[in-house]
Amino acid sequence: MTDRLPVPLDKAYRLMNHGPTVLVSSRHGEAINVMAAAWSMPLDFDPPKVAVVLDKSTLTRRMIEASGEFALMVPSRELAQLTLQVGSTTGREVDKFAAFGAGHWTGEQVGAPLLDGCLAWLECRLLPEPHIQETYDLFLGQVVAAWADPAVFRDGHWVTTEGGPKSIHYVAGGHFFELGEAFEASAELPQTSNNAG
Repeated sequence: MTDRLPVPLDKAYRLMNHGPTVLVSSRHGEAINVMAAAWSMPLDFDPPKVAVVLDKSTLTRRMIEASGEFALMVPSRELAQLTLQVGSTTGREVDKFAAFGAGHWTGEQVGAPLLDGCLAWLECRLLPEPHIQETYDLFLGQVVAAWADPAVFRDGHWVTTEGGPKSIHYVAGGHFFELGEAFEASAELPQTSNNAG
């Protein structure tokens, strides 16, 4: 099983706040599936909520609608090929876990599989919103448990190291960007001089 630490739910939004590509997994009955999604985001802090776009044609969407739960995972560069593979095939024709050798484990709150090797995992319960699901393919979930690899996320913050694993961000045509170097800025207002010229 993947090394992981629980993330306090009030910090779970930080796992997705930087806009990474995510993997979306589902379970309905004995069937499990996973797909890639480039359009996802955190929505709220307390309770934490997320949004993800799931096309009408996907098996994952049908399984989430049936089960009422799903998981979002943040892959790294090491999983870029797997991300493309599960995003380019359908679970209606291929057992993606077997075909691509994707190891997984089950979380504590939902039955959706959580993939080995990810940087973060969010277990979610579907917040049914039939109108936006049907009209915009937008699905909302409440995060009920969150986990992170302690090598990259500790004390509520991403920790980037040179050469260490980082989240990936999909552009198109098999092209990704990797999370860059962290830096800080200040929100303090500049001091003004009384000597207006």
